[in-house]
Amino acid sequence: MTRKSPLLPVSEALSRILETAGEPLETESVELAKAHRRTLAADVVAPRNQPPFASSAMDGYAVRSADVTQVPVRLSLIGTSAAGHAYAGSLGAGEAVRIFTGAPIPAGADTIVIQEDTTAEGGVVTVNEGAAPGRHVRPAGLDFATSEVLLRAGHRLSTRDLALAAAAGFARLELRRRPRVALLATGDELVRPGDELGLGQIIASNTFAVAAMVEAAGGESIDLGIARDDLDETRAAIMRACAERADILVTLGGASVGDHDLVQEALTGAGMELGFWRIAMRPGKPLMHGLLAGMRVLGFPGNPVSSMVCALIFLRPLIRALLGDAQAGADPTRPAVLGADVAKNDQRQDYLRASIDALTSPPVVTPFARQDSSLMGVFARADALILRPAHAPAARAGDPCRAILLGEWE
Repeated sequence: MTRKSPLLPVSEALSRILETAGEPLETESVELAKAHRRTLAADVVAPRNQPPFASSAMDGYAVRSADVTQVPVRLSLIGTSAAGHAYAGSLGAGEAVRIFTGAPIPAGADTIVIQEDTTAEGGVVTVNEGAAPGRHVRPAGLDFATSEVLLRAGHRLSTRDLALAAAAGFARLELRRRPRVALLATGDELVRPGDELGLGQIIASNTFAVAAMVEAAGGESIDLGIARDDLDETRAAIMRACAERADILVTLGGASVGDHDLVQEALTGAGMELGFWRIAMRPGKPLMHGLLAGMRVLGFPGNPVSSMVCALIFLRPLIRALLGDAQAGADPTRPAVLGADVAKNDQRQDYLRASIDALTSPPVVTPFARQDSSLMGVFARADALILRPAHAPAARAGDPCRAILLGEWE
């Protein structure tokens, strides 16, 4: 009797997958307006100070602090400084310049007296409250200074990051090319949403969820459609992934070794070097990984929950690694508290679908009673995945745990 090889631990599987990422993908120059949620290939370094000049934080009068140590005092009003219209002259003793928020501080002035503390009449302003040097003055470089690193390579650009890059004067940024991820669903039982169901058929939902996760991680999804349980058709679909220059091929279903599971046979027949197959994980045990002509291959189980959990745990980190993210393989879990008792675990690391019952710190997470990997209705209602390590002992409500908060990754 042949003994089955032990299941590969999740951590080892992830490590092997990330090893195949190699060097980050090539770079491309992208317009700032099209850079949202893209990944930087190089540091963004400030070419100048921001603000480029000392400016006023308030509406009022630019004065010399030495002139307003004794108040009230009358000063000659010699001009105005407004945003985009700086006062060109220099301020001397006994003089003041009317100034507005954001306007450059005139030469010679070192403080701002707010307008509420003054009385103006004709060409004279009376200062009723003094101001120490630097009061209401925003110095040049207050926001950022020349040569300061504003954003690091590997960082994914948020809306705020775009504003920061624009403020520094960047019209384009050097970004990593988006990884191309080909998605192939397999099985005679599958039909597209909107198509009529035949006897024994179900609607293929995995592709849409995994494609959205690819885009959310920073990749570009390529839908290869559905391959029937036919070896030649499956091989042809795999060859289309190669022709599309996919960086990653993800197959959905058919990676097991049943009579109708042809994906692994088709891939190895096409020259794939099998890295591993079957891991100590629930859901997601039949996960497959390999390399085909430089293309990374991930074979996900057909059950929709299994494929989505595998995409979160393995595909997303691989995409981030290809984009040069130094935190690609970082632990996605956070501290949490169990909201219900859980039984002891077996040899497979478990990801229990759960609700968040209280937005406390840490959050209280309660696993659903039904955990079957085919139940998309349960998964759609889930807020979190509770991580139960292999061989974890039974735990009670109130005990600490680790959980992936799904809203942080969608």
